[in-house]
Amino acid sequence: MITRSKGVLKMILTGKLEAEMKLVKRHIDVLTKVMRNQPIGIIKLAQMMEIPEHKIRYSLRILEQENLIEPSPEGAKPTKRAKKEIKNIKNSLEKIIEDANEMIAQIEEMEKM
Repeated sequence: MITRSKGVLKMILTGKLEAEMKLVKRHIDVLTKVMRNQPIGIIKLAQMMEIPEHKIRYSLRILEQENLIEPSPEGAKPTKRAKKEIKNIKNSLEKIIEDANEMIAQIEEMEKM
């Protein structure tokens, strides 16, 4: 199925994937800022990243659920587990890239048909 998004036709399948990847990227960007500027609060993060506070709050909640950050009176800070989990995140992203490259190769084959 194809939908119109911002004046561009997009397939629902890839549109959803793009949206999810942007969300994951934001979570990783927030985690990076927390690790570099710990402890840090929502307001400062939102100002630094030029992202609305409600989006920062959501990313922080996801990162806390994953036990990558923890709250403190001064603001968010990474957990001891965070550094170990970064490797797992990297491995997952590498697998996604591998799968995406396989799909691209399949599409290139179909284009030749």
